[in-house]
Amino acid sequence: MSVHRGERRLTVQDLLRQHAAGERLPMVTCYDYTSARIVDRTSIPMVLVGDSLGMVVHGHDSTLPVMLDDMVRHTQMVVRGCDRPLVVSDLPFLTYADDATALHSAGRLMAEGGCGSVKLEGGRAVAPVVRRLVETGIPVMGHLGLTPQSVHQLGLRVQGKDAARAAELVRDALALQDAGAWAVVLELVPAPLAAAITERLDIPTIGIGAGPGCDGEVQVWHDVLGLYDEHVPRHTRRYATLADTAAEALERLATDVRSREFPTAAQSSTMPDDVLAEALRRAGDLA
Repeated sequence: MSVHRGERRLTVQDLLRQHAAGERLPMVTCYDYTSARIVDRTSIPMVLVGDSLGMVVHGHDSTLPVMLDDMVRHTQMVVRGCDRPLVVSDLPFLTYADDATALHSAGRLMAEGGCGSVKLEGGRAVAPVVRRLVETGIPVMGHLGLTPQSVHQLGLRVQGKDAARAAELVRDALALQDAGAWAVVLELVPAPLAAAITERLDIPTIGIGAGPGCDGEVQVWHDVLGLYDEHVPRHTRRYATLADTAAEALERLATDVRSREFPTAAQSSTMPDDVLAEALRRAGDLA
């Protein structure tokens, strides 16, 4: 059961006040109602409905197939499941290519999905779109470094390791801040560079694979909880191995069903013998 039922949902301003007070900002991805209910039992102040759901929920090999309708639907699930955390929702691939498209997409995520902020990928190239969204009253979180929607251009590797690209990331971060973004995710960025960017920004940085110098950290639900039995990414830490726990529980269920140890009378309902007899008599009559 949620420990936050009935509480006011946190806002961007609440998170900025926590940041100003020197608090680090934990964040986790969340994709459905049940997960959101679990997060709502914790002190985690914000969740990300990430387009990573394309891989960890829908089974694609990238985020690119994720549609805006997918994001709206999953955002609705998460918003219904948690009362307290700020819900941030990703704008998926090609849904913010220009001002009009971005306004339509972000408007749907907020009005239909119910999120409190949107997130989009890119730096100086998307700064004008960020500015327009913010001017319209839509809080925007930026995303730099490894930007999964650009996987075919960037590859799945650490970004900003050479001086030229590192300098671009600094300029991109400053441009997002200047455009009105309230926070920026730094993904797979060298720790010293992420710390340097953090020092230069007034808005919080949220790291993932970017070292301890960021103002917060976001991690993928399935990675943190060990819901996969494959390779553990270097940038994460498993705090549980729920895939093993679930598989063991399901195997016990299968064993009990085969041996007729489940279900038992405790999991069943009953009826008076005379009522059953009358029902069978009537059934016979009808036959």
